Amino acid sequence: MKRILTSAVLLPIGLYAILAAPPWVVLGLAAVFATFCFWEFAVIVETGGIPIRRGLGIAAGLALMAMPGEGFPVMLAAALAAVVWEFRGGPLAELFPRAALLVFGLVYVYGAWKCAVLIHAFSPKWLLFALGLNWIGDISAYYAGRRFGRHKLAPSISPGKTWEGALAALALAAVAGSFYLGRFLPQVPPWQAVALSAAVNVLGQGGDLAESALKRGAGVKDSGVLLPGHGGFLDRFDSSLFTLPAVYFYLRWA
Repeated sequence: MKRILTSAVLLPIGLYAILAAPPWVVLGLAAVFATFCFWEFAVIVETGGIPIRRGLGIAAGLALMAMPGEGFPVMLAAALAAVVWEFRGGPLAELFPRAALLVFGLVYVYGAWKCAVLIHAFSPKWLLFALGLNWIGDISAYYAGRRFGRHKLAPSISPGKTWEGALAALALAAVAGSFYLGRFLPQVPPWQAVALSAAVNVLGQGGDLAESALKRGAGVKDSGVLLPGHGGFLDRFDSSLFTLPAVYFYLRWA
């Protein structure tokens, strides 16, 4: 019930932000969500025994969000700053993981949310596709897995996930995504609509498993407690952190 109530609150906010809000609202919300996700990422990493510079990561991440265009120079500057800051002295075995995880967190979290802003600039309908398809996949995988799940997908990482749930999510996402693109973005060829929808779902499930592996490695159950029934912001948007860059790259180059 908590999961449903939380979704009922987030859904209208998300739809307004994506479809009706001005670009600066989309940018602001993306920056806020990214900062919550990065903070939870840092907590997980530190629980696993590797402290990272949260302040530097958040400052670089917000600069990346605010910078016009893709902002790759900001990520490069942040990577160099992390290396310089951490490598002032001490054992390499301790310094390198801290610098590497800071840069990874910046790309993993803020880079993905930057893609959300860039996708919105292409068209709000594309951003709704990128985020909505994940939500459809998550819901279908959850309920299909509970009802029909018999074979574990990745028991050592996420014992609750099953192949039946994953395949149900893939099938529903391919159908729903193809219908959505055909109805609202008809310039996408039908075969690309099917392939892109399926790829987005597969990547989303991969993002979910990646965050589960991250938490399991640190001995953490949930990334946070701010979203009842879902855990934290990173738990809610772990799939999107993989699919947002994929959709942006499709729009940018395909």
